[in-house]
Amino acid sequence: MSSYVGRFAPSPTGPLHFGSLVAAVASYCDARANQGQWLVRIEDLDKPREVKGAAQDILHCLEAYGFSWDGEVIYQSKQTAHYAIALQQLQAWVYPCTCTRKEIADSSTRQGIEGFIYAGTCLHHPIKPQAPVAWRVKTQDFVDDFHDNIQGALHQQLATDIGDFVLKRADGLFAYQLAVVVDDAMQGVTHVVRGADLLYSTSRQRYLQQLLQLPTLNYAHIPIVMNADGEKLSKQTLAPAILANDASTQLLNALAFLKQTPPASLHNATLATIWAWAIAHWDIHKITA
Repeated sequence: MSSYVGRFAPSPTGPLHFGSLVAAVASYCDARANQGQWLVRIEDLDKPREVKGAAQDILHCLEAYGFSWDGEVIYQSKQTAHYAIALQQLQAWVYPCTCTRKEIADSSTRQGIEGFIYAGTCLHHPIKPQAPVAWRVKTQDFVDDFHDNIQGALHQQLATDIGDFVLKRADGLFAYQLAVVVDDAMQGVTHVVRGADLLYSTSRQRYLQQLLQLPTLNYAHIPIVMNADGEKLSKQTLAPAILANDASTQLLNALAFLKQTPPASLHNATLATIWAWAIAHWDIHKITA
């Protein structure tokens, strides 16, 4: 058996769209081509944004497109006890913060790669009494150099590029960065193939892996699918849902987007035949950044 374990982890904030399908196809083909396992995890931590019934719709859509996953589907909303343990293990590196987004924007003197850099106000001054508390992790002097299997060599200095980031929000919800690190470790994930919109999250996750003494993973970030206006295809930009009765065509389109050049002979083939070809001919090195 291969030691490769991959995963696909959609959020149930709406139905799967073509961008979601491309990410699922890339992670699935890479896992199966390496004789590995492929897991599905529903990232439903942010309950206020969850659409009722979306999780089951996503799973039914994956089945209709011919995906088959290993083991049971994990739901992040049922994993919070594990995130709490991890946060406790990080007590030497975290601190409470009561700053609002407006206060952070007003006090910040630096712009990072994803917005304002937190000025560390609550690290150096008493926090506001009775205000909702978030928990931030000190980024200190962590400098990350890693190789992405598609994007190539990447360098990030957390303190200057990101700043101290939140692990548990003021509304009591655990943040994505902590949850995904804990889940990947618990599920034994070894390889992450996902969209390049998450590329700059990787160093934060590698930092938490180091602090928690967890294995580091292999990463590959595929190009983002854009709409006609040059925006990322997403639920926020009203990307249309993929349809079960169009599975073969959409699967071939996804493979073409991933530079796998499926032959014309597959256009009238069954889903099983398309998948067999896709896995047998999968080459992640054909994908360009």
